[in-house]
Amino acid sequence: MDDLRQKYIDAIAGAGDEATLEDLRVQAVGKKGEVALKMRELGKMTPEERQVMGPKLNALKDEINSALAAKKSALADAALDERLRTEWLDVTLPSRPQRQGTIHPISQVTEEVSSIFADMGFAVAEGPQIESDWYNFDALNIPPEHPARQEHDTFFMHRDAGDNRPPHVLRTHTSPVQIRAMQAQGAPIRIIAPGRVYRCDYDQTHTPMFHQVEGLAIDKDISMANLKWVLEEFCRAFFEVDEVELRFRASHFPFTEPSAEVDLRCSWQDGTLKVGEGDDWMEILGSGMVHPKVLAAGNIDPDVYQGFAFGVGIDRIAMLKYGIPDLRAFFDSDLRWLRHYGFASLDQPTLHGGLSR
Repeated sequence: MDDLRQKYIDAIAGAGDEATLEDLRVQAVGKKGEVALKMRELGKMTPEERQVMGPKLNALKDEINSALAAKKSALADAALDERLRTEWLDVTLPSRPQRQGTIHPISQVTEEVSSIFADMGFAVAEGPQIESDWYNFDALNIPPEHPARQEHDTFFMHRDAGDNRPPHVLRTHTSPVQIRAMQAQGAPIRIIAPGRVYRCDYDQTHTPMFHQVEGLAIDKDISMANLKWVLEEFCRAFFEVDEVELRFRASHFPFTEPSAEVDLRCSWQDGTLKVGEGDDWMEILGSGMVHPKVLAAGNIDPDVYQGFAFGVGIDRIAMLKYGIPDLRAFFDSDLRWLRHYGFASLDQPTLHGGLSR
């Protein structure tokens, strides 16, 4: 046993890394190590021999384990010393030139929109980007045969053969957040839901992933007049003009009734958008009164409550306000583009201080 002790104590002392140390541990005190094999021989000994050999083997095992722990600690200390020796910094060297990052236009416009609606009493609600088919379509009164429920328009999550769970999609709008908010908070409620949405489309004005903000207000006496006022106030504050003129055109959305697309009076001069003046009209969003079936899906009694909803593309209004010609550039990660269109990181948009200083 003295030879066994000396063998492993010397080997542990000479180990140069933790891998070698682990190999020695397995050889010495592992389940099939030499010390473990010696312990198995105790069963063949007489009671008197076991009383002598048992404590000696346990003492040997403890000594080897202690030597292993001490060596492991020494190797860790040596590695730390080497790292400290090589990873040093000369604090007397000249500092690097200061770099100032910029805020992406999407982040900036999202903050601007949130600030405007917060001033009107709207809270910000969020929800998952992977939604069940029920929240994304059924709860919003979108019928099974609707084109939006086809794979050429929506990203469906993969399902294995025999998987009977409800299908899931990458949400095509932030309307599911409205359903979740209604279920969680009930009525009355006043929220906006900004976030990423996904659709199968890609060109100069469409990308597979884009950003949207939807608004919802529900109470006992809400009408289209309230919707018109909210949208006018939003456009006036967002485009930072004194007067705006909106035109409501009858349309159809499964989740609102009546539904209306909203146009903004404007003009284009030398490629620059002028809001509130001119002879042109530009569509900016869709809106309407929340459909009774949608209210029922949100656990709100449509015989007692009514409300309005609207949705606008954040990327689109960012392009309009700041003169960005191509939507795809938003996602190119081009630092030159970001430095040109980005915003100072400390300039937080506020209504009293100015949205786009």
